[in-house]
Amino acid sequence: MAEVELIMPKMGESIMEATILKWLKQPGDPIGQDESVLEVATDKVDTEVPSLYPGTLKKILAREGEVVQVGKAIAIIETTVAVQQQPSKPSAPAKPVEKISTPTVVPVMAPVTISTATQPKQELIASRRMTNRFYSPLVRTIAKKEKLSGIELESISGTGAGGRVTKKDLLSFLQFRRPASPSGTLSAPLVPAVIGPEDEILQMDRMRRMIAERMVDSKRVSPHVTSFVEADVTSIVHWREEKKGDFLKKFGENLTFTPVFVQAVAKAIQDFPMINIQVDGDRIVVKKEINIGVAVALPTGNLIVPVVRQANKLDLTQLARAINDLARRARENKLKPDDLTNGTYTVSNVGSFGNVMGTPIIMQPQAAILALGAIQKKPAVLETPNGDVIAIRHKMFLSHSYDHRVIDGALGGSFVRRVADYLEKFETPALA
Repeated sequence: MAEVELIMPKMGESIMEATILKWLKQPGDPIGQDESVLEVATDKVDTEVPSLYPGTLKKILAREGEVVQVGKAIAIIETTVAVQQQPSKPSAPAKPVEKISTPTVVPVMAPVTISTATQPKQELIASRRMTNRFYSPLVRTIAKKEKLSGIELESISGTGAGGRVTKKDLLSFLQFRRPASPSGTLSAPLVPAVIGPEDEILQMDRMRRMIAERMVDSKRVSPHVTSFVEADVTSIVHWREEKKGDFLKKFGENLTFTPVFVQAVAKAIQDFPMINIQVDGDRIVVKKEINIGVAVALPTGNLIVPVVRQANKLDLTQLARAINDLARRARENKLKPDDLTNGTYTVSNVGSFGNVMGTPIIMQPQAAILALGAIQKKPAVLETPNGDVIAIRHKMFLSHSYDHRVIDGALGGSFVRRVADYLEKFETPALA
């Protein structure tokens, strides 16, 4: 029997560690090839880690709740399959076991960052990063002591070499910071809940806690303003009704309104590039790629936001198929960690729940988000060569929330008006 080490796999470009949530196998249990052995959580997504070899789980090397670096051994597996031994490093003694990397992972939820139930937030702040930004041990220690959230730490403008945050930068920020909540996570309510004998208590699941923290952090960091525009999408409704049958027959997929909306947003971003930005302290980062996140409702009721990369370079058919693929894999818990990263703007379809408009909360570190309302038939006055007439039109509201620190009302309002213009002037394209 050969022994191989199961190591913590790399699950994204900026992810260097993960927390072990649950062991799905125990010592002595048989393991099939590609069978999941444990569940882990990163700052981006929860993931199941499979084994590359069939065999038996001999030993667990990391306990549940433990934070493990990528590349570190987490278990030993006995297998009868011949494995190719990796050469040992010259400076280290030869190991009797082979390390197996597991690059293929299957996420199960959560694109957002929060502490795990087994580890307080203040213990995670030293290692949690929203980007690849470096923090010295001293800065991380102070941040941990002061219970700074990841978003707060990222918002500090660094004056050190390469933009690094110094002790002086951090102490200056703390002078004007609002006091942290006692729990170090969600803000404490002004009035505690009153629990009666008939009331049911439901514990938030991990994903709901993550969403809750991200929403609170976003509202605290970004002053939100929302502009509303009503768009006439009659031509789009008629086009979809005409083409959806052919699309389903040709590609085996449904043709929804979402790719049309995403295409209009991508075009408007090209016209107004200062919408496609992020804030780094007192600097504005203008993102060159247009990567649009599309909110997807999960069977659990939670939301997840996979990202369509370089949406401005995709035609309508490519957008439709990409969005359908991401939505399907999201609902089947098959998204990859990279599917949830590097978004520069987000679209949320509140109309799918029957809502006509909304005030969405920005996905940090982005600066804006668009909510799409329900499409409704309405009487409208139309200008014709023979005079004005009243006609039945398909209309919807667009709700654009933006970070008022860096996007003023003129820009935020002009952008959403431009999105509406593209929708109203929709030219019926041929589907490839």
